[in-house]
Amino acid sequence: MINIDPVAIAIPVFVALIIIELLAVRFGARGDYDWRDTGTSLAMGLGSTLAGAALGGSLAGLAVWVWQNRLFDVPIAWWSFALCFVLDDLAYYVFHRSAHRVRWFWASHVIHHSSQHYNLSTALRQTWTGVFSLGFIFRMPLFLIGFPPALVFFCAGLNLIYQFWIHTEIVGQMPRWFEAVMNTPSHHRVHHGTNPRYLDRNYAGVFIIWDRMFGTFEAERADDPPRYGIIRNLATFNPLWVAVHEWAGLARDVMTARSLKTAWLAVAAPPGTLSGETADMLRARWQAGAGLPATPDGPAGSPVPAE
Repeated sequence: MINIDPVAIAIPVFVALIIIELLAVRFGARGDYDWRDTGTSLAMGLGSTLAGAALGGSLAGLAVWVWQNRLFDVPIAWWSFALCFVLDDLAYYVFHRSAHRVRWFWASHVIHHSSQHYNLSTALRQTWTGVFSLGFIFRMPLFLIGFPPALVFFCAGLNLIYQFWIHTEIVGQMPRWFEAVMNTPSHHRVHHGTNPRYLDRNYAGVFIIWDRMFGTFEAERADDPPRYGIIRNLATFNPLWVAVHEWAGLARDVMTARSLKTAWLAVAAPPGTLSGETADMLRARWQAGAGLPATPDGPAGSPVPAE
């Protein structure tokens, strides 16, 4: 079972669901599609797939090497699959949080946030530089613990498949028990929002419990609907520039830095540090302007009603 690539099997389903959602939106369902934006997202998805095929072998080799030096022997069984799935999702949370808090990782991850639209095609807007940015290091502890690489890659594929369906505006809120435990379209719309209260919130892949546990959860508010995109939205649909624009900015800031400290901040500090536009700064200014207390979770608001 675990030698099967679940993402490859799911791709035709992804395409079919995008078509269904597009038709639903055309007939009045909540949502928004722009053919240029969707084309860019599909191009980014194709490029990401090709990059993964070209470089995946080296990543798999590294995973096998780490596993060969494992601390424990973890058998392939139902309980090890369940444990691996949960721990892999925790590793994804750590990666995802780092991808928003460290500019080096953000330079690769920002591609996924660059669309000003939120629909199923946005889920396919993936980076071409994931291996270069070293995002894979966050899963390496799983191999060191002793989980076989094939099992980890299978769980990672299932995680990615789960995240596809949460990129939609058609679904309002799920039942409360589901919203309490699982990542949902409502939670992930918050994550893609550029509203100050939503910045750097809801990093979950599958289980929203990580955000609740580590203080990064924010509920979607009816009085503050998410505005999608990035702080400085791109003025182009060119896939190549979408793929490298933040790397270009990072390189420029390093080359023009007047000290090693500034160069280090350009690479390792939160995005927006040098321009004074980090998520924390923007949230603090918003709270101060609105006369609100500077709390990590922001002020209370009107939750989106459950359906």
